[in-house]
Amino acid sequence: MTTGRLAPTPSGYLHLGNARSFLLAWLWARSLGGRVVMRIEDIDLPRCKREFREEALRDLEWLGLDWDEGPHAGDAIGPYDQSTRFEQYRRALDKLIQTGKAYPCVCSRKDIEEATRAPHGDEGAVYPGTCRGRFATFAQAAEFAKSPPAWRFAFEDAPISFHDEIQGPITIRPRDLGDFVLWRKDGLPSYQLAVTCDDAAMGITQVLRGRDLIQSTARQLALYKELGLQAPKQWAHVPLLIDPTGRRLAKREGDLSIKALRERGVKPEKVAGLCAYSAGLLLRAEEINARELSAAFDLKQVSRADSALPEAPQQMTGLA
Repeated sequence: MTTGRLAPTPSGYLHLGNARSFLLAWLWARSLGGRVVMRIEDIDLPRCKREFREEALRDLEWLGLDWDEGPHAGDAIGPYDQSTRFEQYRRALDKLIQTGKAYPCVCSRKDIEEATRAPHGDEGAVYPGTCRGRFATFAQAAEFAKSPPAWRFAFEDAPISFHDEIQGPITIRPRDLGDFVLWRKDGLPSYQLAVTCDDAAMGITQVLRGRDLIQSTARQLALYKELGLQAPKQWAHVPLLIDPTGRRLAKREGDLSIKALRERGVKPEKVAGLCAYSAGLLLRAEEINARELSAAFDLKQVSRADSALPEAPQQMTGLA
């Protein structure tokens, strides 16, 4: 059974770029007769708020998306909020520690920048492995730093290859990514560890997300291997939705949120049509609902190029 997922992060209100990615993920699963899981990715406790969680669910339901498991759907397997699953993530970390694939790290961002002057990747400066083999135990590292260290993944050298349903064959070298964080110094699990554990636990077979997360797929495939978990069979990384200046939409003041559109009385069919048009599924931005789009959805139609909004988000009065 094909199983996709929608996984909003409630650190702000969803914007059009988020809506487009979630719509495409939903269309991909539903067009194949698959199931959809809703998961709330709220491991960043200081930034994620209950208000944003509820608005994200409301936004996606308003857009015409539904799901078979998760909040508002009975929680058949759940819970589906990552903030309730830290025990599962800790067990995974302990396994990696026991097999020698995780090590304590006392380096700060400044330390990494100053030590390497390395090229930057999607997570900032590439970590050079300064603490790999440096400390015999976590306690020793904590004593050295006078504070709890982070845990990092000891990446192997072999390239990681996978097929992307939109971008084509992808090969990533671990040395270009560096040993990534598994557990933060502030006691929170990393996105990479949590997503890997949850996609496996929830039986996810396909993942569609933004092109900016391609390198995360390589990290997660390495974790699936080391943890002995079943990885999703299909991956698709869609181009981004940008504003006319070339800036990627983000959850910051001034960007167009789905909540703002709803409250202005914009029809969900207009938003779905704009998202589908920007992704290459329609010849023009016409009104259409998600169900109508799923009937003829073909992932091969999705554009491989980033798409710009027709005008600045603050000026898109034509949607109302």
